[in-house]
Amino acid sequence: MPLLHGGTYDVPAQIGDSELEEIAVIAERFIARGITKIRLTGGEPLVRRDIAELVKRLGHHIGAGLDELTMTTNGNALAQHAPAMVAAGIRRINVSLDSRDPETFRYITRHGDVARVIEGILAARDAGLSVKINLVALKGLNEHEIAPMLEWCVAERLDLTLIETMPLGQIDEDRADRFVPLTAVFDELAGRFSLVRDTHRSGGPARYWRVDGTQTKLGLISPLTANFCDTCNRVRLTTEGVLYTCLGHDDQVDLKTILRSEGVDGLDVALDAAMQTKPARHEFDIAAAAPAVARHMSVTGG
Repeated sequence: MPLLHGGTYDVPAQIGDSELEEIAVIAERFIARGITKIRLTGGEPLVRRDIAELVKRLGHHIGAGLDELTMTTNGNALAQHAPAMVAAGIRRINVSLDSRDPETFRYITRHGDVARVIEGILAARDAGLSVKINLVALKGLNEHEIAPMLEWCVAERLDLTLIETMPLGQIDEDRADRFVPLTAVFDELAGRFSLVRDTHRSGGPARYWRVDGTQTKLGLISPLTANFCDTCNRVRLTTEGVLYTCLGHDDQVDLKTILRSEGVDGLDVALDAAMQTKPARHEFDIAAAAPAVARHMSVTGG
């Protein structure tokens, strides 16, 4: 597989002071190889005291090899950080919001105040950020909220991406019991909204529609009912500096160790080799007894 020119690189922002330079160097070597989009994920990036430093440093590359710097967040600290994010060059963010119902939100997240998240979302929008809501469709939990969520996004000038649950990491319940095929969800939404296919591409796996007559885009990420591997050009770096070239495989390269032992030249060699071995497709099977990979989404970033 050729080098991922124009690809997307997901960077976890949960780093300590001593690791900031290493993460920045690794990101900059990706930029030197043609990666034009970087997304800071987590865990939760905005809980780190040094996140502003990393955003500023990477933001300096916008227009000089980097086209876009974005972030995925749980929204809890958005109201506080939104102005600084805009000043550093971020123009677009993703916010995970699976429910606007306080009790359902608390059940899904195990904690949290949905009112605070919504306040942060609206503050980010008002600060000039384009905000996309990410909602994982979960049977028996939030199916009935999907159409109202889209209505709310239209009213608040937000985008919405729906995501099928994926077999990642061990959980306490059977994933098949929570799986909602987005084909059925889309059919229901198409009966309630005028949806027009949109050619927008974010560098990720989503396919997009626009709610006709509005600014709101509807994205679908359907790894099981509509495999997206043929369009995927994304790689992910963990908080420990381990590179995964596919969300659905365990193949990995420890870039931080290589950087420490072999320097930038060794890092460059490792990056070039890793880009040649990106798998052709994931191995997700929602009905399988065990997950496709043992690590949870939070390890490699959403």
